[in-house]
Amino acid sequence: MVKERAAGKRGPAAETEREMRSPERKKFLGKSLITVLLFAAAFFCGELAAKVKTERAEETVPVFSDGSWGLSFPEEGEAPVGNVSSGELEAYDAYYRKDTKEKVLYLTFDCGYENGNTVKILDALKKHKAPATFFAVGNYLTDCPELIQRMVKEGHTVGNHSMHHPDMRELSDAEAFRAELEPVERLYREITGEEMARYFRPPQGTYSENSLKLARDLGYQTFFWSLAYVDWEQDRQPGREEALAKLLGRTHPGAIVLLHNTSDTNGAILDELLTRWEEMGYRFGTLEEF
Repeated sequence: MVKERAAGKRGPAAETEREMRSPERKKFLGKSLITVLLFAAAFFCGELAAKVKTERAEETVPVFSDGSWGLSFPEEGEAPVGNVSSGELEAYDAYYRKDTKEKVLYLTFDCGYENGNTVKILDALKKHKAPATFFAVGNYLTDCPELIQRMVKEGHTVGNHSMHHPDMRELSDAEAFRAELEPVERLYREITGEEMARYFRPPQGTYSENSLKLARDLGYQTFFWSLAYVDWEQDRQPGREEALAKLLGRTHPGAIVLLHNTSDTNGAILDELLTRWEEMGYRFGTLEEF
């Protein structure tokens, strides 16, 4: 029995025990452990890299949103944030402000019809030698050719605001889109003898990715705005103090300013407004700078 037990200790179990204590076994286990750790590290790093790549993609390729142009102002005097980013817009040759620290403003006026304020606006611009772009609807060109001629003569630009002022998102094909822009170009050519600048302001500020693409494909740059106030409601015109407070408080470098030629308030305050902007150190640029 004693011999058998002694022999039993020298059986397979005993041999395995000796192998586990051997230097070769320890070396093998060490290599295996390193392999497992390296595999786990590679897997973790791969997962982390994929996560970072996804997060970066989400940051740099945001989803394009269709709708009506809108702004949020983080702080007074700072550039506002549009509901579509500058990068997204620029892919379609569209802009809402110039990314600059220079004190420069780009004056634009939407012209839907005439009610006696455009002459006052032109007089103020002439006094300050301030260039502007007037985005005109088709009926404005047919009704006020003499004012269009004066705009051009005094160094301003006339842009395209469409023939009938529709929601351009509803025009899904190129032919329908072209039918809203080409008649305005033709009227301008008949009035001035010149070709119209390929600057487009979407009626009502509505847009879609498709409408921006169609405008770009027709050779147009689309211009939204980064500085405006509610000046288009004829029966609810803001007073002088309210208008100046809103416009001056939201002024920022590189702003595209939107004003309406129909506004009695704009006709009354523009001279003072331009003076205040000049006192703040601003110059007035043209959309050609884009």
